[in-house]
Amino acid sequence: MYGRLVLTSLLFLLAVASSAYDDSSQPSIGRTSFPEGFVFGTASSAYQYEGAATEGGRGPSIWDIFTHQHPDKIIDGSNGDEDVDIMKDIGMDAYRFSISWTRILPNGSLSGGVNREGVNYYNKLIDELLSKGLQPYVTIFRWESPQALEDKYRGFLSPNIIHDYKNFAEVCFREFGDRVKHWITFNEPFSFCQSGYASGVFAPGRCSSWEQGKCSAGDSGTEPYIACHHQLVAHGETVRMYKEKYQKVQKGKIGITLMSHWFVPISSSKSDKDAARRSMDFMLGWFMDPLTKGDYPLTMRKIVGDRLPKFSKEQSELVKGAFDFIGINYYTAYFAENLPPSNSRNKSYDTDPRVNLTGVRNGVPIGPTSASTWYFTFYIYPKGLHELLLNIKEKYGNPVVYITENGVPEINNKSLTLQEALKDDTRIKYYQDHLRSLLSAVRDGSNVKAYFAWSLLDDFEWASGYTLRLGINFVDYNNGQKRYPKNSARWFKKFLKKRT
Repeated sequence: MYGRLVLTSLLFLLAVASSAYDDSSQPSIGRTSFPEGFVFGTASSAYQYEGAATEGGRGPSIWDIFTHQHPDKIIDGSNGDEDVDIMKDIGMDAYRFSISWTRILPNGSLSGGVNREGVNYYNKLIDELLSKGLQPYVTIFRWESPQALEDKYRGFLSPNIIHDYKNFAEVCFREFGDRVKHWITFNEPFSFCQSGYASGVFAPGRCSSWEQGKCSAGDSGTEPYIACHHQLVAHGETVRMYKEKYQKVQKGKIGITLMSHWFVPISSSKSDKDAARRSMDFMLGWFMDPLTKGDYPLTMRKIVGDRLPKFSKEQSELVKGAFDFIGINYYTAYFAENLPPSNSRNKSYDTDPRVNLTGVRNGVPIGPTSASTWYFTFYIYPKGLHELLLNIKEKYGNPVVYITENGVPEINNKSLTLQEALKDDTRIKYYQDHLRSLLSAVRDGSNVKAYFAWSLLDDFEWASGYTLRLGINFVDYNNGQKRYPKNSARWFKKFLKKRT
């Protein structure tokens, strides 16, 4: 129940309801409504965009294996096999992308050598971005761990991954750090661990609850916590290495991107308010508490007990304060309802929070919604972004925050004409309302410095394959991947030019 809902911002299988929007009208806010120097950009990731999975010396990642060996878990059976001028024309300031680990280190470790073709690929992209006035914001790891390391020692379930990840990151700093001034160590460790090790719907597809042999192996009560513990320690090790060896010379900044929904108590009862707080602890606090306080939230330690790894004193000091900024990915919100402790012996991350998440209270949805699917319903709740940012400000010392992802999906309706497909009015309203909410948080003191829309182009949406479209630019998959600006891209162009 909890596990199905917490995946919502990543497995967008839905049809977004249309709403009337007058494209000729200007939004009430524009670029200059935000503080001077505020950065606007779009985002993408390597596996979702690059293609050429077996070309240029790239080695296999766990997602290459997962999409081909488990087509039943990819909704349309597809697999993931950039556009600087488009971003420049819209008026964006920056582009967030990720680097494919196995395009740089084909077997995942330095022992296999550095793939110069892969290095040259990213050098060309970075140089092209800079030549057009766009700043690269680079994510080092976005779920594409090398299959060779999965086979060798079970990937992020082993502490050995910390050393190999740090080596990969150092190659990136050394090769690209003279031009890249913003580094993100990990993207959404929550999603990687929950979806890959609890529910098993993401690579590497481990869990303990799939029926009919659909899940390879795993223990959803321990493995999600272990995999994320190793990511946090790897993050701390990498940040220390960057600050000691590269930051003074390269003058860059380094942080991590976390994902969080916003949770509203379904009633005014103390138990439901506590349930909403537990939901935040098990999603955002799982990482923000170690990063700001040096340990996991007390609620997690009490409920999970010995299944939750413990930080050594050195690890705690290493992770605490290991960031120049925090990236936040926000998409949706839910009502939280308290559930009593379960007597089941089958412990799982998905049931540990003891919360029932729902989008409806007394028959009224938390926000505009699409038609429900077999898996979930997506709810649009812009106010949640404001509340989330103020929560971070008040609870975690008001760190510098970048909104590294924010967006809304549409079903890939193949029956639409091109003209119909470009009319994404719901997406325009989504962005307009969320930017208003973001601006309100900034005016209330939240230390937000950047906003990245997800995403630049329609792409491969992980377990949803190509059944969803989240881009502000339409990609014609049947006509040489030709790009067409949607109405939302035109809206962004007006927004970024508007002076207020």
